[in-house]
Amino acid sequence: MPANQFISYLSKEKRCSINTVEAYQNDLALFSEYIRREFELSDLSKVNQDMIRSWMVTMIDYGTLPTTVNRKISTLKSFYNYLIKLRLVTENPARLVRSVKKPHKLPLYYKEDQIDEYLDKFSEDLEFSELRDILVIQLLYSTGIRRGELIGLKNSDIDMKAKTLKVLGKRNKERVIPISSVLVSILNNYLASKHKLFTANSGSEYLIVTDKGKMSYPKLIYRIVNRELAGLTGAVKSPHVLRHTFATHMLNNGADLNSIKELLGHANLNATQIYTHNTIEKLKKVYSDAHPRARIK
Repeated sequence: MPANQFISYLSKEKRCSINTVEAYQNDLALFSEYIRREFELSDLSKVNQDMIRSWMVTMIDYGTLPTTVNRKISTLKSFYNYLIKLRLVTENPARLVRSVKKPHKLPLYYKEDQIDEYLDKFSEDLEFSELRDILVIQLLYSTGIRRGELIGLKNSDIDMKAKTLKVLGKRNKERVIPISSVLVSILNNYLASKHKLFTANSGSEYLIVTDKGKMSYPKLIYRIVNRELAGLTGAVKSPHVLRHTFATHMLNNGADLNSIKELLGHANLNATQIYTHNTIEKLKKVYSDAHPRARIK
């Protein structure tokens, strides 16, 4: 395997230290596991730039220090340069991935009017798959949950009366997220449609299911987001961008960092603080409304 060849090359030809070789090996193992889990891809030679960036953002979301993220990206750059040398790839997919210098530049997000325009198209007369696809976008944007958390949601995790959603996050940490009346309405319509189509024995205890009533999977969610948000500009179409959008819009509209941290399920504030750069519009409004000279036309 190319990864094993690369590690052998570092050890025998480059004569790197044991610690350096182990670090490279661990980085490649983590990256391989990530793309296998998130993109169902086992061939490292078929990795593209967006997959590497996705891993990068996920590490930051998890709270990984920028220096550690940069080292792991450096590992990938060296690895793919080696594959070029072996003529297994023609270009380095990590070449244009920038190091993390200012974490606040990482999150991409959609503007509020873009999301509003999409969400306003909801109708009660939609087919099951259409309802499901809109619900996927609504849940990702309205709650900020991760794709894996969305896939794992069960019908029993929804409390319509209390308007809450129970989520099992990383490290098996459970959190409760409030949901809006609009989302409750969409959920009711979706569940009614789902109940008509599928029996309890088909795996439909999971909230989001396929057209055949089976538990959803990462690629399905990715495809739904990509298709539903095709008309939006300014950011990559991915479930994680909707998570960033949720956090950014919450912060811009007055939510404090600690509350957003709890809603996102972050282990510490380091990951949440990457959203603070997006409050410039909020600061402009505060200045315009509060400073006497700013009100002079």
